[in-house]
Amino acid sequence: METVGRNTFSKNERLCGKIGIDALLAGGRFGNVPGFRFCRLHTDRETPGRLMISVPKKLFKRAVKRNLLKRRMREAFRLQKSMLPSGTDLLVTYNTKELLDQQSVYSSFTKILETVSRDERKGN
Repeated sequence: METVGRNTFSKNERLCGKIGIDALLAGGRFGNVPGFRFCRLHTDRETPGRLMISVPKKLFKRAVKRNLLKRRMREAFRLQKSMLPSGTDLLVTYNTKELLDQQSVYSSFTKILETVSRDERKGN
């Protein structure tokens, strides 16, 4: 059982399944930060926020680079997931051809999570 405050990225924090993804893409709000595009949708669930990560094959043909970027994105989220409001689904897509380092990914995720939490407090 996961305790509050642990920096893990468990199965119930991952957005997966056709129904959840379709609902997010159909009713979610989109936004951009440098290097990333994201879609967010707040639901009435009292579960932890869920995340889905995508790195397009169109930008990086080699799976090694795509997997590296996904690991960096998951790590940035794992360290800051307390900023994501509960009941929020989030899809983050890598959106630049350059290979960003860990610090750049971390700061971009900070901006994404701040935007999502700010919009949630405003009621958008």
